[in-house]
Amino acid sequence: MEERLQKLLSAAGLCSRRTAEEYIEAGRVTVNGRAAKLGDKADLGRDTVALDGTEIGPAAEPVYLMLNKPRGYVTTLADEQGRKTVAELVSGCGVRVWPVGRLDLDSEGLLILTNDGVLTHRLIHPSHEVDKQYLVMVAGDVEAALPILSRPMELDGIALAPAKVDRLGPNVLSVTIHEGRNRQVRRMCDQAGLTVKALRRVREGGVQLGGLKLGQWRHLTEEEISALYSL
Repeated sequence: MEERLQKLLSAAGLCSRRTAEEYIEAGRVTVNGRAAKLGDKADLGRDTVALDGTEIGPAAEPVYLMLNKPRGYVTTLADEQGRKTVAELVSGCGVRVWPVGRLDLDSEGLLILTNDGVLTHRLIHPSHEVDKQYLVMVAGDVEAALPILSRPMELDGIALAPAKVDRLGPNVLSVTIHEGRNRQVRRMCDQAGLTVKALRRVREGGVQLGGLKLGQWRHLTEEEISALYSL
């Protein structure tokens, strides 16, 4: 079956689709020995597609990882500012994977990485409403903040679904959301008059961080993968 070249290069684990477009525009991709152009398609069962003269193979086998992301790492594969990335932490997995969603620089905890575009879409598209649970250490008047956090709020003029908020200790909250807007939990706490001292994601859908050590990763189990696909 014919597919766009940028999709074939990405599925082979060589680069992102955006980077593949740059490679094509730079003349680095050929189809049957001829330089490709944006919009071209190919069938790997019939055509020879090469990047810098090296033939690409079929799509890589799907890989699913869980990382306990530490603070100080950006959730991206490369960073123009030279900051440490989560890609460095999972480089030993042997294939190119990308993060599903984000955890900001100062947050830690559960981050799923994969090379499966279908699962990525299922987990990040708002229509699937995948629960994400965070443990949040805060400073401020928690008693006054709880009713504010539990009712509908707005960010950037957009209404949010009510979060599920539980108080686990004097200054520790469990906050469960499913939208995942930029720095959402931190900004919600700020609106409620709280300062976030530490934030850790501990669950996404039915997958829990458990006892995985900070900075370590592991492969998801078949049961965990099935649970994510059933969302």
